Amino acid sequence: MSDIRILPEHLANQIAAGEVVERPASVVKELLENAADAGAENVLVRYDPASGTIRVVDDGCGMDADDLLLCLERHATSKISDASDLMRVSTMGFRGEAIPSIASVSRTTIVSRRAGEPLGNRVEVRFGRVSSVGEAGCQVGTTVEVRELFGNVPARKKFLRTKRTETAHVDEVVRNFALAWPDISLIYERGGREALRLSPAPVVTRYRRIFRTAELIPFDLREEGENGPVRVSGGILAPEFCDSGARLVMLVNSRPVRDRLFFRAVAEALRGFIPAGGRPGGVVSLEIAPVDVDVNVHPAKLEVRFRSPAAVMAVVSRAVAGATLAAQESSRQVLRPEPSGPYGGDARPEVEGIRDAGGAGARSSPVPFARPGGDYDKMVGRTSAPVAAGSGEEVAEPAAPVAEDAVPGGFEVVGQLFDTYILGQSGDEFVVIDQHAAQERLRFEELKKQYLGGGVASQRLMFPTSIELSPAGIAALEENMEFAGRLGLEIEPFGGSTFVVKAVPAMLKDSDPAEVVREVIARLPGADADSDLVDGMLARMACRSSIMAGRRLSLAEMEALVRQMAAAGIFSHCPHGRPVVKRISRRAVEEWFRRG
Repeated sequence: MSDIRILPEHLANQIAAGEVVERPASVVKELLENAADAGAENVLVRYDPASGTIRVVDDGCGMDADDLLLCLERHATSKISDASDLMRVSTMGFRGEAIPSIASVSRTTIVSRRAGEPLGNRVEVRFGRVSSVGEAGCQVGTTVEVRELFGNVPARKKFLRTKRTETAHVDEVVRNFALAWPDISLIYERGGREALRLSPAPVVTRYRRIFRTAELIPFDLREEGENGPVRVSGGILAPEFCDSGARLVMLVNSRPVRDRLFFRAVAEALRGFIPAGGRPGGVVSLEIAPVDVDVNVHPAKLEVRFRSPAAVMAVVSRAVAGATLAAQESSRQVLRPEPSGPYGGDARPEVEGIRDAGGAGARSSPVPFARPGGDYDKMVGRTSAPVAAGSGEEVAEPAAPVAEDAVPGGFEVVGQLFDTYILGQSGDEFVVIDQHAAQERLRFEELKKQYLGGGVASQRLMFPTSIELSPAGIAALEENMEFAGRLGLEIEPFGGSTFVVKAVPAMLKDSDPAEVVREVIARLPGADADSDLVDGMLARMACRSSIMAGRRLSLAEMEALVRQMAAAGIFSHCPHGRPVVKRISRRAVEEWFRRG
């Protein structure tokens, strides 16, 4: 007798259900996707956590009697006709086993009617077996009710989490659907109470309504791809709101996904803006030719695979980074100099300790998936001559008298608070600037520009300093000597564990050379260090060389810093993600004193 046998159909359906139906949220997801594919304009979702009953009502195209029975058969679908269709899937559901899999592990009732038909049809399925079929009076569209989920497979049911956890998963599915299909009206009732009611609205509006967040920074970037246009749209939370609880919803062709590469592309675009411990928030929607993405790599279609992942993710990163940089304009406008002002171009005066951040209009934007040297330099493009590390060229910090009108037109420095914050007024706004965070960002951008141009400018020491290194430190330095030189360090072996420091980054010329070297060595990555580690080291250099909180500044110094901020491309957040500028409207101030 053969040891191999064909499984009974009901058992095969239960096994298939294990791929698609993991919990109540899986059922809700499949039914909502079917509603979207049916062209629904209005959807109602009811979920009872106590009984586990799920009911989804849509006003889509509906089904006739034949289709109602065929949808219960495995691998029956109206969305795939031949093998070539698998390479250009444009619908949400297509696998063909969602409804039969759900019906095999529950008591399912489906009522549906097509437009133009006087009556609809109703079918009841009890754990995979059709129990009744007949006509029914109903609205156009489809209603699916699922009860006693996993009632015939108690081993599966016992692995469900608490009612609160399962409800949270259902909530997430409904929210994601609402963002993926912002043109569909949605009502979500949970436990007999209305939890969400959404009319058609732009996706950024829906995100704010659902998560009750601040305004999103919108973006909409279109680029031509190999097989058609690639569009990235949506909105991203301003960096100061990207805390550990921020929610990022990622969509690919209206399909919510969980993709590490996608998340990394968004995070890369916001690198240097989000505070430590924070995460990106918002909604990012990617529309791409179906042939360029495989949505059939995960049973629940939560993961996708791109034909050219690096190229696609670079577009995502550019869209988010571009929106973040563009958002600087509203803050920079407060400090922008008048075009006809007396300090255009390179003629702006400077004061000791506060230098320009790479000149007027200098910009540095995040570059996705790049490594220092080679392709990294090609991607960003070099626009200035390289600054040779260890060249001995000193970066001047001239002191010059500052004219009374040196501050950009429309902005007035009114003082300093706690020897840490610069206070100013611009039109009807009260402006507070964190002096350390402001110069830290400016110097970080200058260091990054130097690094990408060939190497951080260095300052030779008049008296070289010797330093003793541990075996681990010696190994790290020897493996990364060229990289250390690009960071502005010039170090030579002197014998044994002793090394001689001959030059340090120019911005750190007043720091203890030995301390600078030890700190760099402690952070030295491998020779193929990625941009995250490079930025971290440059940010630390910028922090050490910037004016500190608690230092009293003269009016000339404060005005010079404000002037450089106005000329810079980025200054709203320090490299560690802390905000630089806070603006308070006159109306808000007047409300404090009940003048409004």
